[in-house]
Amino acid sequence: MKGTVTVREYARLTPGPTRNSLDEATVAQVDFDWLCCLSASFRNRGAPLLQIDNRQWLRLDNFVGVIEMPSGGSLEILPKDFDASANIETSRKLLCRMIQGAMDLPVRDVGAADLALLDAPVSEWVIRQFLLAVDRLVKRGLRFDYAQIEEEQRFLRGQLDVGRQLRQPEGRQHLFWIRHDIFLPDGPENRLIKSALVIAGANTQDAENWRLAHELLGLIAEIPISQQIGEDFKRWRRDRLMAHYKPVRPWCELILRQQLPFAGSGVWRGISLLFPMEKLFERYVEASLRQALPGDIRFISQSTSKYLCIHEGQGFFQLRPDILLSRQTQSWILDTKWKLLDTLDLVNHYGLSQSDFYQLFAYGQKYLGGKGDVILIFPKTIRFYEPLPPFYFSEALRLWVLPFDLEKKQLIEPILKLLP
Repeated sequence: MKGTVTVREYARLTPGPTRNSLDEATVAQVDFDWLCCLSASFRNRGAPLLQIDNRQWLRLDNFVGVIEMPSGGSLEILPKDFDASANIETSRKLLCRMIQGAMDLPVRDVGAADLALLDAPVSEWVIRQFLLAVDRLVKRGLRFDYAQIEEEQRFLRGQLDVGRQLRQPEGRQHLFWIRHDIFLPDGPENRLIKSALVIAGANTQDAENWRLAHELLGLIAEIPISQQIGEDFKRWRRDRLMAHYKPVRPWCELILRQQLPFAGSGVWRGISLLFPMEKLFERYVEASLRQALPGDIRFISQSTSKYLCIHEGQGFFQLRPDILLSRQTQSWILDTKWKLLDTLDLVNHYGLSQSDFYQLFAYGQKYLGGKGDVILIFPKTIRFYEPLPPFYFSEALRLWVLPFDLEKKQLIEPILKLLP
């Protein structure tokens, strides 16, 4: 079964007939069996991709992105709807925007052609943004570096290697051992870009992407591909002379690593970009707040300085709030949750979780000394569009529940307004 199967988080898949919607879809039997095996490998790593309801149904977890499947088709998983008017196109745009914001990926101003491209799967969008970034880089000029070459020549060039020259046999004394520098584009950055272009050109199904990928490959044909991707990323320079390479790197990583956080492994190798939705939302909120907050506020992501308790001099059960903000003597704890709230459902506590409150209470005691403000952040929806009244753990420790506008990339109630 070729083509793209589009569903959303927690959808169900089956090899049999079904009504084919965003919540249920049919996949080929070979893809169904492969997903079952893939799920088992993910579960062994502690992050299940899906749950097996029975022998005929699979239920996806909270991962979003694209998986290329053995049949030649792809499975596109979009975020669940938080807007009654949402459709496939708006959900796909939301996912692309969140990936861009969460990964701090630069992107050009969106024009008509780019908007039309969003009708393609997310993987094509990633490939397109990568190709456009490389195209701009090539037009500006690739970075060449000097590399020292040692060789035997009939003429003198550069520096004579006196030691090796003295050891020349009689029949080769007319040849010179020399050292000299040549100007080559064979740097780690260019090797990684070439490798990503090869993958993009081989996997894209979009005619324009294919054309641009092979056009760029022709321009850098003399550059070899990377043989050690991890090591070349470590050697990727960030100095002033390489500043124009900065916009390309994040797209290059998405293409080459083919995993966030996991990619399908085994006999079938295709482009698989999977994002845990909880983590993607957390990174999206974090990146947005970093841009919006004043410069005098210190921003700490995933702080690990406190433990729930101490046992025999060692910390037990590390406490890791998503975001810790501090300014002078004041601090705030922020935690994000990708969950639907309903401000009209007071009987069920608006959909809030008791375990989340326990977690925020522990953060407030350990990081704030039991005095201050802790904040839970949920996506803004038509049922949750303004902050809830504060919850009081005590007279000194308050918990706020705030909506985050996914379109405008901002909290509905700015954090600084919560301060006395």
